[in-house]
Amino acid sequence: MTLYEFLLEPLTYSFMVRALAATLVAAVVCAVLSCWLILIGWSLMGDAVSHAVLPGVVLAYILGVPFALGAIVFGVLAVALIGVVRDTSRVKEDAAIGIVFTTLFALGLVLISVTPSQTDLNHIIFGSLLGVDSADLIQIAALGAVTLAVLILKRRDFTLYAFDPTHAQAIGLSPRLLGAALLGLLAFTCVVALQVAGVILVVAMLVIPGATAYLLTDRFQRMLLIAPVFSAAAAVAGLYLSYYLDTASGGMIVLVQGTVFALVYLFAPRHGLIGNRIIRHRRRHQQAHV
Repeated sequence: MTLYEFLLEPLTYSFMVRALAATLVAAVVCAVLSCWLILIGWSLMGDAVSHAVLPGVVLAYILGVPFALGAIVFGVLAVALIGVVRDTSRVKEDAAIGIVFTTLFALGLVLISVTPSQTDLNHIIFGSLLGVDSADLIQIAALGAVTLAVLILKRRDFTLYAFDPTHAQAIGLSPRLLGAALLGLLAFTCVVALQVAGVILVVAMLVIPGATAYLLTDRFQRMLLIAPVFSAAAAVAGLYLSYYLDTASGGMIVLVQGTVFALVYLFAPRHGLIGNRIIRHRRRHQQAHV
């Protein structure tokens, strides 16, 4: 098989074309948002929101409304509940996150178990990338475009909020409002990636790209370029591998992302475990000769 045939064969199937388009949209949107999640330290919040949308999706199915509507409602609800528990009790934020997202996730599992359905609702948990139809793709593209547009247009405000919320407030911005906007975008992004990876693996797509870019550069603007490029490439590679190896597509995409992160963690020039040691060893060697 030639390289051309290798690349073209999966695209002869319409479901693979839709899967590829959905994967690219989800990978890019998740990667751009992940840069801010990494800087602010909201990785656990991403985990919470991605799991908390499960009961919303199931209720949306029961009521016959779009899955995105239920997911967004419960994503926002989860963020609000975490804030209420944190601000009105002695419980710290990490504990509040753990309590809220596990409870809502458990509610989703219970609803799935008692909901009579001709559709296998378990695909919400594990993803069903190859089952994306035209309506799903339009929904993913629309939500992805809105989320990405807001992130790009407000990137300077969000970046200032991530680095120095006190300075942001001093120049007239509202840190509380910016934080709420980012959390709302997080809920939208979870909906975008839900069909691709399911609620369990969405958190990986929200964390790994930003963490990988963070190890490769010290400049945030470069992170915003490196993360989506890496995420899109890993998503395409994972989808092709899942096609030829007959494995779960969402799991393979995340596995490729995790593998690349491991390589960057070890060999990144400045911040990699081995790469950094090599550079320091060369510097010492040069200094010794001087």
